[in-house]
Amino acid sequence: MWKRDEAPRPPAGIAPSKGMPSQPAPSMNPPAAPLSQASLGRDIVNIGKSVVIKGELNGSEDLTIEGQVDGKIELREHVLTIGANGKIKAAVFAKSIIVLGEVMGNITASEKVDIRDKGSVDGDITSPKVAIAEGAHFRGSIDMQRGPRAAARPAEVKPAPAAAAASGGGGSAVLKA
Repeated sequence: MWKRDEAPRPPAGIAPSKGMPSQPAPSMNPPAAPLSQASLGRDIVNIGKSVVIKGELNGSEDLTIEGQVDGKIELREHVLTIGANGKIKAAVFAKSIIVLGEVMGNITASEKVDIRDKGSVDGDITSPKVAIAEGAHFRGSIDMQRGPRAAARPAEVKPAPAAAAASGGGGSAVLKA
């Protein structure tokens, strides 16, 4: 029959050490961790709701802002999420922008701007794709031009084709804002 007070045997290939009490081998399978975007190889940074940033904010990873930012935000190749508690007073440049909180300032995205149901934007949007949910607030203009102009800085000086032709290419320029 079975003897219950017998010590468990070590797994095959592991010799018990002398003078050490025998203990069951630890499980070789770690507990399953919840699957998150960070574990999928995407770096995501969070700025908490008590954080206030004044000035320029640049980065090379996805960012979620729950706090307050006054100034300029540049994440040209990454996703910016303005959380429900986020209050932004800035010019914003990113690949994709999701607004759940408040943004006062112009937004430029190279892929998409998504204003969710309680999100608020007071400013102009430049992006090839724009989604505004029912219940969202938006006040401004939308420029949905495709191509490289959508990601260009809105304050770039470009020569006006008609003025350049009329003046023989001399110093006329149009300020795009």
